[in-house]
Amino acid sequence: MIEYKAVIYQEGMLGSLLLGESKINPLRFSEFLNANAQDGWEVVTMEKDVRRMLLFFKREGYVVILKRNRV
Repeated sequence: MIEYKAVIYQEGMLGSLLLGESKINPLRFSEFLNANAQDGWEVVTMEKDVRRMLLFFKREGYVVILKRNRV
C-alpha cells in the first residue's frame, strides 16, 4: 500500500519583509528533499506557489506531493 503527503515548502517571512520578495534557497530546498528521501519519501509532483503576504509582499513556495510504500 502507498501513502501520500502534501507539504508546502516556503522560506521564512523575514526575507519578504526586508527585500519585498522571498525566493526559495536551492540549497535548503535540496536539503529538505534529501531529508524526506532518507525517510523513504519520493516526489510525485510539485507546483510553484507565489502568495501575497501582508498586502504588499510576495512569498514564493512549492506545494510538494510525496509518496512512499507504507511500512
